[in-house]
Amino acid sequence: MKTTPVKVLLIEDDEDDVLLVREFLAESDNFDFELEWEPKPEQARLKMVLGSHDVFLIDYRLGSETGLDLIKFAQQKGVITPSILLTGQGDLKVDLDATRFGAADYLVKTELNGSILERSIRYSLSQAKVIRELDEKEKRYRSLFERSMDPIFLANEHLKLVDVNESFLNFFQYTKHEALRLKIKDLFADEQDYAEFYATLIENQQIRGFDVSLLNKNNIKKACLVNCVFIPDQLSEFCCYQGIIHDQTMRKKAEKDMLIAERLSMTGKIARTIAHEVRNPLTNLTLAFDQLKEEMPADNPDVKLYCEIIERNANRIEQLISEMLSSSKPRELNLELTPVTDILEQTLALSIDRINLNQIKLEKNLPGELPRVLLDREKIKIALLNIIINGLEAMQPGTGVLKVSAEQRNGCVVTVISDNGKGIASEDIEKLFDPFYTDKPGGMGLGLTSTKNILNSHDADIDVQSTLGEGTTFSISFKLPQ
Repeated sequence: MKTTPVKVLLIEDDEDDVLLVREFLAESDNFDFELEWEPKPEQARLKMVLGSHDVFLIDYRLGSETGLDLIKFAQQKGVITPSILLTGQGDLKVDLDATRFGAADYLVKTELNGSILERSIRYSLSQAKVIRELDEKEKRYRSLFERSMDPIFLANEHLKLVDVNESFLNFFQYTKHEALRLKIKDLFADEQDYAEFYATLIENQQIRGFDVSLLNKNNIKKACLVNCVFIPDQLSEFCCYQGIIHDQTMRKKAEKDMLIAERLSMTGKIARTIAHEVRNPLTNLTLAFDQLKEEMPADNPDVKLYCEIIERNANRIEQLISEMLSSSKPRELNLELTPVTDILEQTLALSIDRINLNQIKLEKNLPGELPRVLLDREKIKIALLNIIINGLEAMQPGTGVLKVSAEQRNGCVVTVISDNGKGIASEDIEKLFDPFYTDKPGGMGLGLTSTKNILNSHDADIDVQSTLGEGTTFSISFKLPQ
């Protein structure tokens, strides 16, 4: 039973051969063939790319060109219609070239008959159907791969990257050429994390929801969840592992900010409680002490000594309460469009005596053309001064280097303050902004808490990177007004 007509494009410059092919096709009991003849190669090219034919029959000799040129052209244009090459006599080299260039079959005209031609077309159509289905699936999955918002990678058996999507390149800031020279190991910030990842992947042939810090091209850490699975029965030069990376940076930052906000809120509650419970009796003690002091002999050295001790400690308690309230309460802002570089210059001027006395080398990169930002000038100076003073105290006199810079980046003005001091342990960085956390003798641990509170009120982000024995870098991002 004959099916839908098969549309055949015959590219042949010999009219006798056209009549012969037409006769062979007419003999078929299984197919209806619609034959279109085109003798000119340049016109044939136009028809080949239209996609209106089911199969191409192409003569090998076409004047100044060959049928292989047309087959190569079809391959370059992505035409998946099967091509059958016809030649006047058998030639092994032509046969091999036809296969190499993508011909579905190679037929010798002197051996041709209706049965052979029909069988060749039938096989070619069957093969083309499989190729077309694979092509559609490849395009569908390629589209998912390329359009995914999450970074996706493919790696070989040695965990070397063999393909990555555009999201991967944007996330890690590599070019395609650079990325394909990497191994998965190169993305990990910590070797121990990679060792755990590798061991789990090899043992289970998959790993899901692996929480880890990855590095981009600029060695900036990104909080990520990594999923990776082994694909069996792959040759070594093809993909063996497929992975997808979920960016957790914003979620982790939001959780961290929420935790800090809760701590600041708790500090505020504690401070208000202390102010209420301590200040009132302290005021009564101070008033009673002032009254008592007037009734005691002023020329008695012991009385004078004890009075000074009582007065000094009462003032210290009052100061501690005031600092706690100041560090934790929400800030009322006097916002104005201000150059961040001006504030940095003024803040450095406040600390210049300490810089000079400790023989600290100051390196500044403060371009004057940066856009202005809505800030409370005085409060930001307090926040920056706390960071600068901490940096100065962390460095050795005579060898310290304080670097202060500003630049526009990703819709923000980013201020960077770094020192080459003793550094901070990674487990302690998370505690930096906690109330009462300090490693300085006599310190209250409220300076950076106050800094964080001020920056939060400006919707500014702060990031801390530190290495023990090498120094610490604070990066503060002030968002530009919309």
